[in-house]
Amino acid sequence: MSNSQPIVTVGRRKTASARVRLAPGAGAFTVNGKDLKDYCYHEGLQRAALAPFRTTETSEKQFDVTVLVSGSGPVAQATAIAHGIARALEKHNADLRASLKKAGHLTRD
Repeated sequence: MSNSQPIVTVGRRKTASARVRLAPGAGAFTVNGKDLKDYCYHEGLQRAALAPFRTTETSEKQFDVTVLVSGSGPVAQATAIAHGIARALEKHNADLRASLKKAGHLTRD
């Protein structure tokens, strides 16, 4: 996939649905118009949302991530965001699929 094109994927968990847009950038991360730290108010939720970056040892600072999420509760939403990010990282670099799948990030529920 071209490095200049944004990647748009959908992540889901329970009834939560997250539309994730991953674009080359400086590390901005917004969820429903708010900064990640404001939307995912607990450190555990932030860790859950960013887990695919840690699993693949990819720096989230090289991407701008924009997420629109709705449905279910905060934990399911954070997991839906992670699912969407994992799918976007896989589209960005197919070599990451094995580590994402082994960690369970590509499984819907």
